[in-house]
Amino acid sequence: MKKIIVLGALMLTACVTINIYFPAAAAEKAADEIIRGIQEEGAPDATEPEASLSVWQVAVFRSLDSVINVVISPAQAQGADLSINSPEIRQVRASMESRFSSLKPFYNAGFIGIQADGLLTVRNAGAVPLQDRNKVNKLVAAENADRQRLYQAIANANGHPEWAAQIKSTFAARWVSHAQPGWWYQSSNGSWKQK
Repeated sequence: MKKIIVLGALMLTACVTINIYFPAAAAEKAADEIIRGIQEEGAPDATEPEASLSVWQVAVFRSLDSVINVVISPAQAQGADLSINSPEIRQVRASMESRFSSLKPFYNAGFIGIQADGLLTVRNAGAVPLQDRNKVNKLVAAENADRQRLYQAIANANGHPEWAAQIKSTFAARWVSHAQPGWWYQSSNGSWKQK
């Protein structure tokens, strides 16, 4: 009987539950970095090769770095950082960065706004000049698709696809925080405000 009690106690202590919590602070930091990168027009691209290195040398170093990171994973404090550097994330960011200069005049004119969920919307289609309506609708649709892809890509890159909704929520607040003066955003109660 004593052996059964000891065995039962050992089995109970062997059941360990590991809770992985969503790193909200790291998500805010990642969102800030990405949004600043998208909205900084004319900012130097951090991925451009240095002038002293040829294109092929940079390609070799990047390939070597990727191989090393696969073989030896970079040391990170658990949950202290979110990875925002995967091929899919870089592709989505590049698409959003190139689109921003086309969106900015429509933000500035008040034609588009940031919804409470962080996605864009055409606030008043009738106010948009007729020749720009199709362009605005296409830009907003493309931007919203990329934002959704970005959130899922970040969640996937960090091994937690279930975090996509939390990442979206974090980004929603950060999009508003980074809105420039005069831009419109929707508060959580659904009313529109101008920053």
